[in-house]
Amino acid sequence: MKNEEMKIDLYQVDAFTDTLFGGNPACVVPLDSWLSDELMFQITRENAVPETAFFIDNGDVIQLRWFTPEIEMDLCGHATLATAHVLKSILKKTSPFLVFETLSGTLTVEFKDGFYVLDFPSRMPLSSDLPDVLKNALSIQPREVFKARDFVLIYDSESDIKNIKINRQYFDRLNMGAGGVIVTSKGNECDFVSRFFTPKALLLEDPVTGSAHCSLTPFWSKRFKKKILEAQQISARRGKITCEDKDDRVLLKGQARTYSIGSFWIK
Repeated sequence: MKNEEMKIDLYQVDAFTDTLFGGNPACVVPLDSWLSDELMFQITRENAVPETAFFIDNGDVIQLRWFTPEIEMDLCGHATLATAHVLKSILKKTSPFLVFETLSGTLTVEFKDGFYVLDFPSRMPLSSDLPDVLKNALSIQPREVFKARDFVLIYDSESDIKNIKINRQYFDRLNMGAGGVIVTSKGNECDFVSRFFTPKALLLEDPVTGSAHCSLTPFWSKRFKKKILEAQQISARRGKITCEDKDDRVLLKGQARTYSIGSFWIK
């Protein structure tokens, strides 16, 4: 039996978008029991998308883990949204609420009016110094610097966010663990815009980063003195997120589109 092939389903979903080929692609893999971490990393690298979500549906509670090609993440928004989309739209789970057990504790996703609403922890960033290696990596310097899990760099304009360039010679010297660097400003057609970069990663820029909005939401909510904000992550693929500040939690609302449904075989 050890050499018998195992067939595993695989779904690829574009998250935080209403348009195919937009937002952030994630692969979603349902399991009956956990594979080894090494095998899940191999599957993730083979999928060649920013993150792969693996889940075990235990009925009322769903165990969920997120992997990049390099590390297991403590929190991932777009792969959670993609998993919820697979469960609701493809596997036809009937409950309007999905409960996930994760490295970041219990997370819920509600399906409401054609949108997925993620209930995530709030991570208010605090004032911070700018490391020299990060300063040298940025083509445009920020006006303010904050940090939670990620660095949150505040800029004057959306034009700055669009035009910023990263010098990887310096940038990859940052030791961020599971974190990255958010650059953000007020938006021209929404409340705020952002981009997200990860040092040492195969993919420098993450297209749409739900977990980054765990810090962006409370930060901009306090600045704008409003609880509900419209956000855009202005990567090449672009993504839209409606954010709500709930004090110690944030609600992140978005849509998703199925790109592919298939299977793979392992021994």
